[in-house]
Amino acid sequence: MHTPDPTTPSSKLLPTWLHVSDIQGLAQLATQATLGITGVAETVQGNVYKAVAAPFGQAGAKFIDRMPGSSGVRRLGITGLVYGSIKGVTKLAGGAANAALARAAPLTAHKASTPQREAMLSALNGVLGDQLQETANPLAISMSLRSEGRPLVMEPHALAAQLPAATGKVLVLIHGLCMNDLQWLGGKAGSPGHGEFLARELGYTPVYLHYNTGLHTSANGEQLANLLQQLSKAWPQPVQELTLLVHSMGGLVARSACHHAAEAGHSWLAQLKSLVFLGTPHHGAPLERLGSWVDGVLGSNIVTRPFAKIGQVRSAGITDLRHGNVLQSHWHGADRFKRAADAREPLPLPEGVACFTVAASTSAEPAGARASATFKASLADELWGDGLVPVHSALGLHADGSRSLVFAPQRQYTAWQTDHMALLTSANVQRCVRQWLAGEATIQD
Repeated sequence: MHTPDPTTPSSKLLPTWLHVSDIQGLAQLATQATLGITGVAETVQGNVYKAVAAPFGQAGAKFIDRMPGSSGVRRLGITGLVYGSIKGVTKLAGGAANAALARAAPLTAHKASTPQREAMLSALNGVLGDQLQETANPLAISMSLRSEGRPLVMEPHALAAQLPAATGKVLVLIHGLCMNDLQWLGGKAGSPGHGEFLARELGYTPVYLHYNTGLHTSANGEQLANLLQQLSKAWPQPVQELTLLVHSMGGLVARSACHHAAEAGHSWLAQLKSLVFLGTPHHGAPLERLGSWVDGVLGSNIVTRPFAKIGQVRSAGITDLRHGNVLQSHWHGADRFKRAADAREPLPLPEGVACFTVAASTSAEPAGARASATFKASLADELWGDGLVPVHSALGLHADGSRSLVFAPQRQYTAWQTDHMALLTSANVQRCVRQWLAGEATIQD
């Protein structure tokens, strides 16, 4: 007869691939969510009280809590006591559950991860990653370079054992928002992923970045710069060349890393030969701008203002996508939920590096697009492009010419009838990248 593991919480509602530390982290989130929703409800009620009491002046003011920062609900009134009781019980239950799970977590720490778990973690980190890190939640992802889902040890002998077939051509693949490194590994119908394909065709050794996409792009860029320096020093072969293949937000992180490396004098930047962008929102993505607009509309009314806080759950990584923030100066000192014009200082592509970019569009290729070097994308492509990133943003174009990124015409490619995620599996994109990195002319298919 099977005896259940007493250290593992059992529930038919929980997937078996969850680790105890995951359940601990989810319990923490549940506690915080309950407190947050209770706080929103209390603030809405308090704002209604304030709105009703305002016309009655001092007579109405005595029915509300006028302390700075208060919701307006009097703490010693019946309503205030109800809200206080809910918060107190929630904190007590959450603390007890967290303590019990914390004791059990080390006993199952070596349980293997699964693609389902990696997808769950990467999605949560994309949306809440900054909050997970700030609260020391065990769901928070720590940046690492990985191979086949396993972290690399940045020490020469250990790295040689992990990558026995390592060559001097290093390929680092960097994923986008809410994604993880495993999503690079498989193409359609068993076809090789981009890393495996380039390893077979051009002799690269691929390694994959795994990181918390909910952090500010500049914070991830600085971490990546330091990590690439460690990789360069620990690589088991002399590094002949380093290439970065980046998707979506990963391109912003890579540009930030190059900037940090230049400031810090890192040696890996001199080894960087090529930088290939796939669907990177160099100048932002419209969906984040829509979220910012909704925040502004909700925040303009005293009653709906608390609901704007729900929209503001989204992470620093997501709000950086509004305009394509790359540097700390692009966001530091500003309210990241406040609507504002693009005020970034221009950051050109890294000098001495061959930079290539791929844009995508879900629409069919317009007649004459290949023949005309001055072809202009349709309004739909300019706004939505691949469904997430507009064509002009992926190509580095900006209405202010001083902000535009300069990609040579032969280093640009537009993948038609291709959505944002399909850039990871497109055979046409794969062939294009191969031709670029092999120094061959690119042929539009």
